[in-house]
Parts: sequence; C-alpha cells; structure tokens
Amino acid sequence: MLSVPVVVGASFAYLLLLFAVAAYGDARSRSGRSIIGNAWVYALSMAVYCTAWTYFGSVGRAASAGVWFLPIYLGPTLAMVLAWLTLRKMIRIAKTYRITSIEDTEGTCPDTNQPTVVLTGPIGNRRYACLAPAA
Repeated sequence: MLSVPVVVGASFAYLLLLFAVAAYGDARSRSGRSIIGNAWVYALSMAVYCTAWTYFGSVGRAASAGVWFLPIYLGPTLAMVLAWLTLRKMIRIAKTYRITSIEDTEGTCPDTNQPTVVLTGPIGNRRYACLAPAA
C-alpha cells in the first residue's frame, strides 16, 4: 500500500502538470498560435476525462462488482470512435449559424421558449464564470 506522502506528492505533481499545460496553452494563445487545432489537445482532454472516471468510478465499481467496471471505459471508447460523425455535424451547424454558446444553440431553434433560454443559460455556464478573468 502506498504511503500518504507518496499519494499526496503524486497528486500535487499531477495538478502541477495540468497547470503547466494550461499555462503553455494560454501563452501560445496570446502569441497567436493556438493549440486548439492540435490532436494532442483532444488526447489530453480524453486522458483527463478517463482519469476522473477511474478515480471516481471504476475503482469502487471494480471493488464491489468485479468485471462490471468495464462499461466505464467502453462508453468513452465507443463515443470517441463515433464522435467524428457527431462533431462534424455539430461544427457544420455551428459555422452555418455562428453558434458559440449553449444559449445560441437554444436560440436558433424556432420552437424554443425564450424564458427557458434566459433561465437555463446562467445555470449551465456557472462553472465557466469562475474561470473567466475578472474585468
């Protein structure tokens, strides 16, 4: 079993790596050479997603249910195999209607109830408000 200092040190090292990647992305963005179009960004995003599922999902699932923890990994894997179909269509629609947010997406639907968009938008984007720089 790992000692507490090793686990805490590994956790902080992982967080430091994540912050270093974010700082590198911000620096490249400021210089006009964004890394968003790079395949490594998507690979690292998928790694973070699967790491979170590993920590919160599969460890406890494997301890209690044995092999039934595999769907936690099969879901994202199948999603990424088929994601290009969905993403291609979403990008085409977003470019056609110049959609940049959830509110824009809901606003382009002709049968959307406007108060619903106004009420659900801030709730859905609340997590991003914490990341926005103070003006």
